[in-house]
Amino acid sequence: MESIEDLAVGPCDHSQYLRPFRLRYRQNGISKKWDFMRTHDSVAILIFNTSRRCFVVVKQFRPAVYMCEMERLCPQVFERENQGSWCPLPGHLPPSTGVTYELCAGIVDKPELSLEETACMEVLEECGYEIPTASLKKITSCRSGVGVSGSKQTLFYAEVTDEMKAGEGGGQPQEGELIEVVEIPLQDCMTFAFDEALPKTMGFIFSFMWFQTNVVPKLLEKE
Repeated sequence: MESIEDLAVGPCDHSQYLRPFRLRYRQNGISKKWDFMRTHDSVAILIFNTSRRCFVVVKQFRPAVYMCEMERLCPQVFERENQGSWCPLPGHLPPSTGVTYELCAGIVDKPELSLEETACMEVLEECGYEIPTASLKKITSCRSGVGVSGSKQTLFYAEVTDEMKAGEGGGQPQEGELIEVVEIPLQDCMTFAFDEALPKTMGFIFSFMWFQTNVVPKLLEKE
């Protein structure tokens, strides 16, 4: 995960994940335009291992995060006059700059699967736990990237045990995934969530706060 080589940025002529559009409309009599990107909806799963009272999350290199930092430090990368060819990038930025901590998640791109089935598939592929759809608890769904994509993400909660471990996880290498499974002890979760030195998504932080309000009281009752 920490070995990133031969960096180059270039045009994106076609993508199965992103489709750029421009909307033209009138609002209160004023003509407007807005550029947006169509992307897949997604699911994310907050996983809590009750056997060892820890959260199971994932860690992976995110090119978009890496390139945001690259632009901040080397703005000339995106100022090239010729955007129609590949441009090698300086390699002095450490790969760890683009590594983030996230909930287990995945895009909704298989119409034949329900959101719950998609979530269970992602938990098995990324984290190695085999869970039934009935064990999932829906937390909420919301819009993400409302200024750019407006896609919807549905957030689930799942409890697992060590006995439900069916594989090592790590994602699908054939799809370019290289995922590290990380366990966060329950007692450390909020410190972890709000540590800005550990890059993570807002959904990650929200889910841990939800857990404190909705699950922790029930755990305390059992003690």
